[in-house]
Amino acid sequence: MIIVHHLENSRSQRILWMLEELGLPYEIKRYERNPETMLAPPELKKVHPLGKSPVIEDTDVQGVGVIAETGAIVEYLVDKADGKLGAPANRGDALRYRFWLHYAEGSMMPPLLLKLVLARIPIMGKVAVKKIQPMIDVHLDYVESELEQRPWFAGAEMTAADIMMSFPLEAARSRGGLNESRPATIAWLAKVHARPAYQAGLKKGGPYAYA
Repeated sequence: MIIVHHLENSRSQRILWMLEELGLPYEIKRYERNPETMLAPPELKKVHPLGKSPVIEDTDVQGVGVIAETGAIVEYLVDKADGKLGAPANRGDALRYRFWLHYAEGSMMPPLLLKLVLARIPIMGKVAVKKIQPMIDVHLDYVESELEQRPWFAGAEMTAADIMMSFPLEAARSRGGLNESRPATIAWLAKVHARPAYQAGLKKGGPYAYA
């Protein structure tokens, strides 16, 4: 059994979606953010020293312990499911898969997070945000150009790379300037949100502002 330590309105929603796609049994332990600071509660530090989510435990396998970081969890689940949602057989698609799997958090998410933090700073924060948006636009234009060429990030079929890309693109739709001016990306998001597994994970996960 997979235990998911799930924080509301967080990256861990991707893990619930992935588990639904894979058909793996799981249990959710929910955590709520501090309503004033929006930070994770201190209880999560009892699970992992960083006190962040997602974090999973696999009670079926001895010696695994706690697994943190979304990308590491996603790769673990692909292995557990014997490669389902993993890298495609085609070499070019496999390279794209690995790229997008790491690009989501390594390149696209940082400026979005920076914009969120700066937007909360009075006066000077608003000035700084105007300088961050052009950086985000570069990423959004790049994503749009790629999704114009193929239905999913790695190729013809949905993979874990799409699951990884969902959070930054949902965040971009909410606060990063993603709109109908980039129709391929908007269509991809709509396609993701319509998937039964996504809807099932959303129902089980509770509050998620970006869906």
